[in-house]
Amino acid sequence: MKTSLVNTVWYSDKRKNLLLLLSEGERDLEQIKKSLNVTTRSIMPQIKTLKKQNLIKQEDENFSLTSIGNIIANNMLPFLDTSRIVEENKDFWTSRNFDAIPAHLFSRIRDLGHYFLIEPDINHMFELPREFVDNIPKSKTIMTFVSYLHPSFLSLYLKAAHSGAEISLFLSESALDKIKKEYLEQFSELVRIDGITFFLCEENFKVPMITVTDWFCYICLFNEELRYDHRDIISFDESSLEWCHELFEYYRYSSKEICQMENDA
Repeated sequence: MKTSLVNTVWYSDKRKNLLLLLSEGERDLEQIKKSLNVTTRSIMPQIKTLKKQNLIKQEDENFSLTSIGNIIANNMLPFLDTSRIVEENKDFWTSRNFDAIPAHLFSRIRDLGHYFLIEPDINHMFELPREFVDNIPKSKTIMTFVSYLHPSFLSLYLKAAHSGAEISLFLSESALDKIKKEYLEQFSELVRIDGITFFLCEENFKVPMITVTDWFCYICLFNEELRYDHRDIISFDESSLEWCHELFEYYRYSSKEICQMENDA
């Protein structure tokens, strides 16, 4: 009975891990054993199976991927990376609302890389998260979309602006209305500082806040009931910064620049 490629690759961790290892470059048997922490007796049957399926080849003492094996291994990585993202905090990811994330970026959620889930502290539930507050002043460039406007938000950004940070602030209509009613003085001060640009997002993005700076990103998402439960993620991986920058390019198409807040109030 012919064995399918799916069974060959996914029904054995040893075969899967060997393909991923060889995707990094050729290895001899001793290097394979050391990298995968296996014995000759346990790995040789897996090598034989992969060779039979024409996924790996042997030249002298070295093993490497065939052209088909390389395609298989390269397509395994996105799935495995996405699975890792979700499995690390499955309850979080399966209870989020992703309407604000365009399909082409949602399919690359794996680019968030190695992230940290920030759980709400009951004693500080209504404060800006410490991880966010601590990292904003260290940032030289800041892009933020916000619809859920915290009372301390503009004060924090004023400090960053006076420290010379370049800031692009994207506001939902509800956030802009709240600023007009409650924080116009702070906003007017921000408008007068060089290096700050404000945008009004005319599309109704269902997300409390997303921030990307030159060295970290911070993502707040509503849950399925469109409530903000203060469970956020932070990542410092370069791939996550690139992903967020692409998201802001998407936001920019549905935004217009705000220049004269005082005249609008």
